[in-house]
Amino acid sequence: MEQSTETASVAEESVANVKKPPSKFEHYFWKYLQILIGAIIAAAGLEIFLVPNHIIDGGVVGISIMMEALTDLPYGLFLVVLNSPFVIMGYKQIGKDFAITTAVAIVFLSVWSEVFQPIPVLTEDFFLAAIFGGIIDGIGVGLIMRGGGSLDGTEIVAIILDRKIAFSVGEIVMFMNLFILSAAGFLFGWDKAMYSLVAYFIISKMIDVVLKGLDETYAVMIVTKLNKEVSDAILHDLGRGVTILHGAGGYSGMPQEILYSVVTRLEVGKLKEVVLGVDPGAFVTIHQIHDIVGGRMQQRASH
Repeated sequence: MEQSTETASVAEESVANVKKPPSKFEHYFWKYLQILIGAIIAAAGLEIFLVPNHIIDGGVVGISIMMEALTDLPYGLFLVVLNSPFVIMGYKQIGKDFAITTAVAIVFLSVWSEVFQPIPVLTEDFFLAAIFGGIIDGIGVGLIMRGGGSLDGTEIVAIILDRKIAFSVGEIVMFMNLFILSAAGFLFGWDKAMYSLVAYFIISKMIDVVLKGLDETYAVMIVTKLNKEVSDAILHDLGRGVTILHGAGGYSGMPQEILYSVVTRLEVGKLKEVVLGVDPGAFVTIHQIHDIVGGRMQQRASH
């Protein structure tokens, strides 16, 4: 009877701790606020560092910057015009929400580029401009992508082509950008094309940092004969929950329980120590994960 009461108490506590999902208004408010902030940051990186030094980003943004140099019209205008067919294509092939979010992101970037345009360039050192412009622009683009949008029509083309040809999305985008950066070499000079390549590399890395986070998360699977002891040790020493998966040995066919848990990068070393301290013969696999939806990753002061 005591066990039933305890179980009911735990169940009630779990229900009480479940966070109420955000309303539709809250979801879209935070989504577009994030995209707005991302567009402001990206526009600052472009207008204060990259564009005045004739250093370009890849994709449609890079083409728009080159068109501005050729026509003296603002690149924000070209960003909207050149991306419009791709947004329509994305609406038909990928989805309404993606197309609307991308269109909003493009308009935000165009508007804020005009706001930042009168600000004097902070440095005329091309290498510094490529580094700091790449960092700032990459953070902004990463926030926009986290919000579910995009600034680059070439990515939409790549996603669609990926369904029809053998090349991956990343390979298709890289191939397109080689042509765009080569065109920048003819227009601005090959030294600017090489600085643009540096900026493009930094932007891509900063996007990864924003999307994946600085504190990386890892999924851990543990095969051990001491499931209860190892599970208790992880819960006690790391404060992490453990899920038991039911499987079977591929050779023996014998039932086998597998422990599954998620830890941060800083906890990987301690997790190995905890598991092998309980069962030196345990088999542990660890792999990085890029996102977690739902559930709770509670951090306890365990290290």
